[in-house]
Amino acid sequence: MLTTIQKGCLDGARFIASPYFNERPIGEMITLLVIHNISLPPKQYGGPYVEQLFTGNLNPKEHVYFSTIYHLEVSSHLFIRRDGEVVQFVSFDKRAWHAGQSCFEGKANCNDYSIGIELEGCDFEPFNEIQYQQLAKITQCLKHYYPIQAIVGHSDIAPIRKTDPGPYFDWDYYHNLVK
Repeated sequence: MLTTIQKGCLDGARFIASPYFNERPIGEMITLLVIHNISLPPKQYGGPYVEQLFTGNLNPKEHVYFSTIYHLEVSSHLFIRRDGEVVQFVSFDKRAWHAGQSCFEGKANCNDYSIGIELEGCDFEPFNEIQYQQLAKITQCLKHYYPIQAIVGHSDIAPIRKTDPGPYFDWDYYHNLVK
């Protein structure tokens, strides 16, 4: 599982539809993979809150931090939980709203031509082995189906605004797994 894609969806991923997507520009190819991290509340794992945020159902009264973000219209194509579970929110063929204002190699609006993958985590501690294994397997699958030319962190395409996936993401290890 996680090695085939059908109708823009990764086989083996649990699908939860997000309303936060739109069509990619006509003729735009998927050439970029963007890796993010997220935890809600910050530095806490395992709850339903990321799914709630990406589906527009985050209750601002559940946590003080949520009152600052519940209104955001954000999503990602995939979310890899700490236990390795993979959740898909948007078809790869659609434009998920994960990168925001961004630019890669002089080309703006990275959402137009990228796939976004969120790892459950934060900038302050390592990711789990199973997350690297799942991410590597998914990356190989995506590269088989799409002409991905580069893999970057959110911080690479929005350096003033974003720091993820953070200093604890082991890029060398990940790239060795993807070989």
